[in-house]
Amino acid sequence: MEFRASDLDYRDRYKLMTGAIAPRPIAWVSSMSPEGVLNLAPFSFFTAVCPEPPLVVFCPNIRSQNALPKDTLRNIEATGEFVINIVSEPLTEAMNITSTELPPDVNEFELTGLTPAPSVLVKPPRLAESPINLECKLYQIVKIGDQLGQGSMVIGEIVYFHVADRAYIPDYKIDTAQVQPVARLGGIQYARTTDLFDLARPPAQIPTKS
Repeated sequence: MEFRASDLDYRDRYKLMTGAIAPRPIAWVSSMSPEGVLNLAPFSFFTAVCPEPPLVVFCPNIRSQNALPKDTLRNIEATGEFVINIVSEPLTEAMNITSTELPPDVNEFELTGLTPAPSVLVKPPRLAESPINLECKLYQIVKIGDQLGQGSMVIGEIVYFHVADRAYIPDYKIDTAQVQPVARLGGIQYARTTDLFDLARPPAQIPTKS
């Protein structure tokens, strides 16, 4: 099958994109409103950008229910701070609960019974149950649009890493088997990272800059 993207409704493009661009990591973002209301929401349009400065990006889309920006985006626009918590397999059900659209005064930590833990350099709390937390300061918001199917790119600079001892390998590496990260596929499908293999990268064929 072949499709011209411009011939499709945005909902159909979404289904093709999320089925093809998979598996995708999940940014479970904790944020705080200016009034102190906590928010915890997952986003699977998420990836690293670069290590210098250490930037990550996630993309909250406009809510399909009411065509308004998501609470996470509004909180970050107002405060400039957030935490990305990595979803491990034991947290999958709780993450799914927080994926629903809720009123802005609902605290998802309380809704799920999860534990907010103090962050070091930002005000929003991190998720104590998550094996990895990335405290972030807002670097840039790139607004794509405010119509259905559109949204924003939220670029954050990581200012503090929290890594559970069990998931840390000396020399600043992560033990994926201990983290048990969950990835997003298309539709209602998710993936586990239980079938791992090693593959060494071939050596570079160009001179190294001195």
